[in-house]
Amino acid sequence: MTTRFKKIGLWGNLGEKEVVEPALEILSQLEALGLAVLIPDQENIPMGFRGTSCLPADQLGAEADLIIAVGGDGTMLHAARRAAMYSVPLLGVNRGRLGFLTDVSPELMAETIGAVLSGDYVTEVRFMLEAKITNANKTIGPMLALNDVALKTVHAGHMQDFCTYVDGEYVNTHGGDGLIIATPTGSTAYALSCGGPIIQPDVDALVIVPIAPHTLSDRPLVVRSSSQIVVRIEPRLESQSANVACDGEDLGEIGKEESLTINISKKNVKLLHPRGHSYYELLRSKLSWGQNNRTQKKPDSGPDD
Repeated sequence: MTTRFKKIGLWGNLGEKEVVEPALEILSQLEALGLAVLIPDQENIPMGFRGTSCLPADQLGAEADLIIAVGGDGTMLHAARRAAMYSVPLLGVNRGRLGFLTDVSPELMAETIGAVLSGDYVTEVRFMLEAKITNANKTIGPMLALNDVALKTVHAGHMQDFCTYVDGEYVNTHGGDGLIIATPTGSTAYALSCGGPIIQPDVDALVIVPIAPHTLSDRPLVVRSSSQIVVRIEPRLESQSANVACDGEDLGEIGKEESLTINISKKNVKLLHPRGHSYYELLRSKLSWGQNNRTQKKPDSGPDD
């Protein structure tokens, strides 16, 4: 088989049974084709991977021509940050629960990988965010995010006031548990669970979603993807700071007289999909759209009292 992908990075938590079994199948398939396989260095690498080239996670993208991520969307998000740094395309095999990003099923894994290696695939570019925390003396970041940047109060059960600015203009002071700034990719993740809208991936937009807002009129706001979003906090007596996370990874804490700045990144992620991939079919499958709930079997109520 002729392929432009000569070195394949195989990304995933190889200590998990749900991951290692399909990963070993992929390894066997790639080695049978004479391709070099790279894995991120990690603890407890299974016997089947002994002898496979290991690299530090942050260097895998520098050596690989293609990264195949095996796991859930969290695995895909970790891989996306490394792939984006070196413009390496990324393919996801779903071994998680929902799998909005890892859209290749294990049943079609070998067939899909074979097609991708032969050049039969669809490329989709997803933009990313970068976030940084600044004050008068230092800067933390920037850190990349494919899904979202989330701020949450440090102390559970205590509200915080989050002041938002878009392109230098004051927007609102959100009283509540936090804020999510999500890309279209992340609109089906944490932002969706907090009442945000689903945004088609190729729409140039961001959404600002309040988490458990104190005021019911505080609703999600969609802005241009080119917008610069700045968030500051007005500390209440019981809570003086908020945690900031990019795709679930800690960036740091933002406190009084500090700012969180979020911009679209110059880096992006190139996702590879099997031919015939449909975003709307994915939504119907994952969100059970189009199903008649009235005809679904009700769960067993158990024995009579």
